[in-house]
Amino acid sequence: MKKESRLLRMGVLGCGPISQFAHFDACRKARNGELYAICDVAEDLLNKMAAVHEPRVAYRDYNQMLADPKVEAVIIATADQFHVSSCLKAIAAGKHVLAEKPLGVTVEECEELRHRLSETKIVLQVGNNRRFDPGMTFAYRFIREEIGELMALKAWYCDSTYRYTMTDNLQPIPVISQQARRPEGNPKADKRRYFLLTHGSHLVDTARFLGGEIRRVRARLVEKFRAYCWFVEIDFANGCLGHLDLTIAVRGDFEEAFQVYGEKGSVYGKCYLPWYHKSSSVECFSVKDGQFHRPLGEDAYTYKRQVEGFADTILKGAPLHGAGIDDGVAAMRALVAIARSVESGEWVQLADISGGV
Repeated sequence: MKKESRLLRMGVLGCGPISQFAHFDACRKARNGELYAICDVAEDLLNKMAAVHEPRVAYRDYNQMLADPKVEAVIIATADQFHVSSCLKAIAAGKHVLAEKPLGVTVEECEELRHRLSETKIVLQVGNNRRFDPGMTFAYRFIREEIGELMALKAWYCDSTYRYTMTDNLQPIPVISQQARRPEGNPKADKRRYFLLTHGSHLVDTARFLGGEIRRVRARLVEKFRAYCWFVEIDFANGCLGHLDLTIAVRGDFEEAFQVYGEKGSVYGKCYLPWYHKSSSVECFSVKDGQFHRPLGEDAYTYKRQVEGFADTILKGAPLHGAGIDDGVAAMRALVAIARSVESGEWVQLADISGGV
């Protein structure tokens, strides 16, 4: 693992499962990043993670980490309900931000964050790590450069009853603490809301990344045998039709995939659980040469790649490849619109949306 001479010094807020599974290791392995600091209010958890990952400093107080002049950027890896407030503090302290998805839990707080960010030159990236999957990137370029006008997009995210057997084998055993800071109540108790925010945010970002801006949605939801299935019709701003399928949990294998039909070609892609660090399988057919195009396998550690992209934007002025503040706000609007449409059974314009899921 060869490191570049200039490393972005990052502090990770939150020592919970997503940091243990992804962010600590990604920062340590990134070619242009350094795990400089970690922070958590749970002292026992903080000490254990500091012993394993060896940051230069460890903080129990987020304000103290933000006051450290050597910390250049922070990764927000807390519960969804704390994302926006933590981002606002980081921006006020002049730190760049990589915030876990979803950006927030209401449209209003995400809009407030966008407003505050617009007054600065801070880089804010939302942690939609699928954008750094090499297969997904290949599909994105093919759609922009080869396929011409879009006609339709289908995408689906079907979690599996057996998924946690796989992820438990792939991920380290998480270390937990009774001292950890948690949101009021139990956010996971409202399954509709939790699944839309946690899994729906992936699906909506894939649809927007590949298909463009979403103008309106119409959604249906069925709940049976402790499973949930959302079918969502989409009208994209470019005239493309869309259909999303969010099902949790299917009695079968995990499936995350997409199809795009265009004027001069088509795209099919199948994604794998990110913990395999395996590039999605993508086939792109071009009318121009009558050939299917497939990318070669390459580094697919998407959490590491998103840190590297984030650091390149800050250190080298590279264009932001990941999801930005506008993407985060638009995704939040789409998720709330889906929830509202389920309630009304009608088409819902994203521009008219307020509130939370």
